[in-house]
Amino acid sequence: MWVGVAIALVGALGYALGAALQQFEAVSEGATFALVRRPRWLIGGIIGFAGASLHAVALSLAPLVAVQPVSVATLVFAVPLAATLHGRRPRRAEILGSVAVAAGLLGLMLLVPAHNVTPVLSDRDGIGLIACVGGIAAVTFFVARWLRGPVKALLMAIGAGSVTATVSTFVRVVGGGLNGDLSRLLHWFTLAIPVLLVCAIVLLQKSYAVGYFGIAYAGVQVVDPLTSVTAGAVLLGESLPSEAGKAIPALLAAAVLIAGTVTLGRLAPDHGRATAVSEGLPDAVGAGRA
Repeated sequence: MWVGVAIALVGALGYALGAALQQFEAVSEGATFALVRRPRWLIGGIIGFAGASLHAVALSLAPLVAVQPVSVATLVFAVPLAATLHGRRPRRAEILGSVAVAAGLLGLMLLVPAHNVTPVLSDRDGIGLIACVGGIAAVTFFVARWLRGPVKALLMAIGAGSVTATVSTFVRVVGGGLNGDLSRLLHWFTLAIPVLLVCAIVLLQKSYAVGYFGIAYAGVQVVDPLTSVTAGAVLLGESLPSEAGKAIPALLAAAVLIAGTVTLGRLAPDHGRATAVSEGLPDAVGAGRA
């Protein structure tokens, strides 16, 4: 299990760097097909894909409840990286908010017992999971159309995070259930993974394009593991804590997480030149250097 956790950490660092690179382009160009012509966005995609691939390997070696929390730690790296790309120093609130979100969620995840059981998911449950998550993503993005600012970014991140969690769940089922038998790859679960992954990428770019990378990335990193752990417990038979003595630590961790999320949500956005002009805002790079 610890080998899987170590691989997940390396993969998560790559995912954080890729996300920061792609957000820089998404907030400048908007979440359109024009992004595929941007070298920096493509490089970010390659790095992010490498990180996601390592994450998939980790999920084949360790349970969801052990692997998913590891990605949260990268929040403290991704936000400063994004600030640097926008030509400014990370704000103190960004650092404090990122650390608070990561610490709060890690605290919650550490309360979850890790037992490596062979994941089994029925076709009915798999379809139900996709339908449920699809409904969440549709509702959050529909409501986000009528909102602006950090609330818009957070709602989009909730939808995107739920889809990425579904990808992780299916990867866990496929990879963890192989047991050396490659014939088990011949299942519709395997085909669902790339489709869900493309949907997740599109939704992520739309949340990044709003300009509030801190709250968008934090939202994804919170929703993804919480949804995955819930799916692991409800659908795959993985364990959740049941001791009464863990209630107070869980409440404290949740309070820290919420405080960090609020802090990130109160920050000013980063805007690229095109976005800034269209919204009548000062250029972010110029402002960062001023």
